[in-house]
Amino acid sequence: MVDSETPAGPGQAVRPGGGFDEALLATLFSQSAVGLVVLDPQLRLVRANSLVEGVGTREDVGRPIAEVVRLDDPDGYEQLMKRVLAGEGPVRDHLVRGRLRRIAGDRQFLTSLYRLHGPDGPDAPALGLVVAVVDVTERERARAREAALAAVRDAVGGSLDVATTCRDFADALAPGFADLAVVEVVDDVLRGVEPPVGPMPPATPLRRAASGRCDAVRDAVASGSGARERAAGTTRHLPVRTPYALAAADLRARLVPLGPDTPWLGTDPDGARAVAETSAHSLIVVPLTLRGAVLGLVSLYRCGASEPFDEDDVSLAVTAATRASLAIDNARRYEREHVVASTVQRRLLPQAERRQAAVETAHVLLPGRDSGCWFDTIALSGARTALVVGGVAGEGLQSAIAMGQLRTVIQALAGLDLEPEEVLARLKDTADRLAHERASLPPADGLHGEPLSAGCVYGVYDPFTRTCTVARAGHPAPLIVGPDGRAVPLDVPEGPGLFSADSALFAPAAVTLEEGSLLAFCTAEVLSGDRAPERITQALARPGRSLQQLGDDIVYALPDDTRAAGAALLLARTGTVSDHLVATWDLADEATTPATARVLVRDRLQDWGLDEDTVDATELIVSELVTNAVRYGTPPLRLRVLLDSTLTCEVHDGSTAAPHLRHARTVDEGGRGLFIVSRLASHWGARHGPDGKVLWTEQELPDGPPDPVTPAAPVAPADPAVPAG
Repeated sequence: MVDSETPAGPGQAVRPGGGFDEALLATLFSQSAVGLVVLDPQLRLVRANSLVEGVGTREDVGRPIAEVVRLDDPDGYEQLMKRVLAGEGPVRDHLVRGRLRRIAGDRQFLTSLYRLHGPDGPDAPALGLVVAVVDVTERERARAREAALAAVRDAVGGSLDVATTCRDFADALAPGFADLAVVEVVDDVLRGVEPPVGPMPPATPLRRAASGRCDAVRDAVASGSGARERAAGTTRHLPVRTPYALAAADLRARLVPLGPDTPWLGTDPDGARAVAETSAHSLIVVPLTLRGAVLGLVSLYRCGASEPFDEDDVSLAVTAATRASLAIDNARRYEREHVVASTVQRRLLPQAERRQAAVETAHVLLPGRDSGCWFDTIALSGARTALVVGGVAGEGLQSAIAMGQLRTVIQALAGLDLEPEEVLARLKDTADRLAHERASLPPADGLHGEPLSAGCVYGVYDPFTRTCTVARAGHPAPLIVGPDGRAVPLDVPEGPGLFSADSALFAPAAVTLEEGSLLAFCTAEVLSGDRAPERITQALARPGRSLQQLGDDIVYALPDDTRAAGAALLLARTGTVSDHLVATWDLADEATTPATARVLVRDRLQDWGLDEDTVDATELIVSELVTNAVRYGTPPLRLRVLLDSTLTCEVHDGSTAAPHLRHARTVDEGGRGLFIVSRLASHWGARHGPDGKVLWTEQELPDGPPDPVTPAAPVAPADPAVPAG
């Protein structure tokens, strides 16, 4: 055998001994690639190599390790070391954070703990503990920067709302990368305005869009004068001669140490107070810029015991701010398009409530993402009213334009006195042509996009018969509540959507209503949520409230997402025409009937107090209409005059043949009747029904409708055959 003190010859094994062990220890402590720390069973420092910087000096030997290295969780780590000493096995690659007593700044270490066995083996009491230490501070900092940048990439850009984008940006940076992150945006940018290119003028207002913070900062502000902290949504002008103003001026990021003696804090009292409250000691200010324009600023703070920012952190902040700037600008552009689309929508909708003869109406339009919903009330001949609500699905300018086109078409169709199902059939034909034209446009023009989808409900209320006839195209049917508060059933077959390929026919439904009934025409969003129809009918049944109040009550009960999407609601309360404002006569089918009609109309118009010019013109109009009915129509004949905002004359006969206006030649003895009517009346037309047709005219009243004079005795309808003379 070779003694441990005797050098081994060739082929002989070296046996451990005193000299060999000392050489081995010396080699490990001097040449090891990792730091080594040896502790005795009481966890006092015995020895440490030079790789554990700041540990192992002569004055440290014999001191408890907790006094030499200040860990973030000393109690937890001490328990871990005691378990290893007790023989529960080694611990490998355990990450700890702390500070060395003589080295400034937090450090992060990857440690492995091993039990030192005595000569009697692992079952005997331990001689101590060996801790292998690797300083991974820079590696962990780089990993933290990568995680922060990944958080920005994942979180920022998913929303097209500027405020939400800023909030996502602040949350991605704090508390992971910074203890406090404040995002401020140029006030105009939040409204979609194009930011000016170049340095930001000093007087430009910045609005605090979002802030994120760690728990320690939140607690510090809450325990101090947190009530004075600027809240999200408040604005400020950048104080001059501060890092914020300089960064906005030259578009360069700045790394700024903070402390009680920081000179520029004297020009920014609010900033000085915030620094004191949060114990902030390090600041990075980065301008949010895109293509030379300043969108805002992001300010990042580290506070308390956190490691100060360094230049690598500035590079990360600039990269993150570049991505955030692009996302904010995308949201700003969307906001601008939304503002333009909403403006177009508003301009294309009725600008004021329109007074109708026998219907009171009110509407509520909720602005939101949907810029294609519309409503309308259209005065029709015979004191009838068309009630319309529709919507083009989607958001943006193209939806608003399509909405305006459909609304214009339906107004034109309504003037033709068509039945509701005919109006929707022709409206769908127009929508199909618009869709074909849109699909044929090249993608580069900005109009080519996803296929449009739209729906519409169209109803006509007749106050003389108190009937409401409704047809719908891919749209919810109206809800009806009687004057007693009970829901009135109305089963309207659903027709195809306006831009759909479905060619099914539209079928109407009619219901007779009591005076004072309420109708609710609304877009599908108003009917969202549980038991929405029941909720709306209950709101409409509340007595003593105006239509506008009832509409507001319905909106108050809507789910929050409905208000974000946008919706339209049109309410109508039905009525009848006052007996003092209408006169109806059944006429005989005789040659002398036009003369009789002239006398009846003159007497009634004079009772109403109309001027002589209007009476003369109306007398001539009625004479021509009745003459046309006697010559070309079939019995029964009926004459009706109605005084409202205009003067309406109607002549009904049983023929379905539609008259047409023609220009008589010089040698013709007749053929000028409808031409004369068209010259004297503001509007004229014909509408058809199951029992014949009605020729009607409307005349504008030069001085507005007068207060009608109540006749001394009610005028009863004439006999079916009125004698001539």
